[in-house]
Amino acid sequence: MPVTLRARLLTQTLDLEAVLTALSAQITFEQGLFWLDAGADAREGWSYLGYGTVTSDTAALRSTPITPDATAHPASPPVPPFSGGWVGWLSYEHGAQRAGAPVHIDETTLPEAWIAVSRAVAYDHESGGVWALAAESDLDAWQNALRAMSTESVEISEQAVGEASAMTPLPHAAQVTARHSVGEYTTLVEQCRQAIRAGDAYQLCLTTRFSLPFTGDPIAAYLRLRRANPAHHGGFVRVDQHALLSASPEQFLSAADGRVGTKPIKGTRPRGATAEQDASLARELFESEKERAENVMIVDLMRNDLSRVSTPGTIRVDALWHVESYPAVHQLVSAVSSEARADVTAGELLDAVFPAGSMTGAPKLSAMTLLSQLEGAPRGVYSGCFGHIDLDGRVDLAMVIRSIVVDGQTAAVGAGGGITWLSEAEPEAQEVATKARAPLAALGAELPEEWARLLHD
Repeated sequence: MPVTLRARLLTQTLDLEAVLTALSAQITFEQGLFWLDAGADAREGWSYLGYGTVTSDTAALRSTPITPDATAHPASPPVPPFSGGWVGWLSYEHGAQRAGAPVHIDETTLPEAWIAVSRAVAYDHESGGVWALAAESDLDAWQNALRAMSTESVEISEQAVGEASAMTPLPHAAQVTARHSVGEYTTLVEQCRQAIRAGDAYQLCLTTRFSLPFTGDPIAAYLRLRRANPAHHGGFVRVDQHALLSASPEQFLSAADGRVGTKPIKGTRPRGATAEQDASLARELFESEKERAENVMIVDLMRNDLSRVSTPGTIRVDALWHVESYPAVHQLVSAVSSEARADVTAGELLDAVFPAGSMTGAPKLSAMTLLSQLEGAPRGVYSGCFGHIDLDGRVDLAMVIRSIVVDGQTAAVGAGGGITWLSEAEPEAQEVATKARAPLAALGAELPEEWARLLHD
């Protein structure tokens, strides 16, 4: 069970990359290490970096009421909104199975992993304030440990820069294996379209996976990823021998002050080589009939999912078809929120909305059943979610997309896209290649040749 954490404002600055590097050398695999990262260039939001005890007992997490105590975070003086709880992930199969869909399970499938946080650092990107978070009795010791890390931060940071700065493929990069060839994937796209034509689904989020041998340093790989692809819901989570490295741009689920929300992403275009081309691609995304239809279907699905845990009449669409731009892609983003019922727990909220509709399609159960048949293999942590669930009921979970999962011997990158009746097979495969390229580059690897060719034709 996590402890309540007290916050103490620090007078020294901290290089969070250096703190992560230092902690990774100090923390054993019996403890979980995390960095929930708002982005290298963030000007708002919070980042949390710390460690704690890996736990398999999720009863307390699931029974936590999601409506926070209004007195837990007084307006003055300002303190970090996180005051203790769990950081971790849920796999796609964990949610699909609980929803009643058939799933594929193998030795690589990690259903869920949670860290009961004991020590952390909170960074306010708006003010630049840094807080030490620990139990009251441990706060002095943790502050002293952070002070020691801050004096070492320049040396550690320079070493990390040297290991992580280059984004070109590393020498002797391992061979990347694709779960599906381009031809197999485009055939699956057509099978999705036929299922949609038959009325078995409106949309299907079809995915694949790229894998390679990897025995390198996941910390260095994550630093490469975050510098090349800063994202507001990125993160690094290490549990046992497994690590998640994410540059996720999608907030899957939030809960605070009695409201719950989700921000589905459906619709993607690559960035342009020139300012003119880039603006044209963003405009094309916004005006695309297919992308708008794909997006609004998931908005409707998420409205339905949230209704299962919400006060009637409180669901609203806060944003529709907003184009957000990232280093590698433009994305079409919407936002849905509602007022949660007073008795809803974190477990009930997760059961109502997970897996996210943006990673399944619609209707959800039918889509997951069809995708299990078509994909023929587990997704694992990819297209699941990760983030924190707090003791006071606050929730902030991101989609596991634009991510890498490593297990000490191998690394895997998942990618996919939403298929509708208006989809064309080759552009859908190109979208997969666009999404997978940057995470693979962080590993010093390249797409398999036939997939890379899609980006140059």
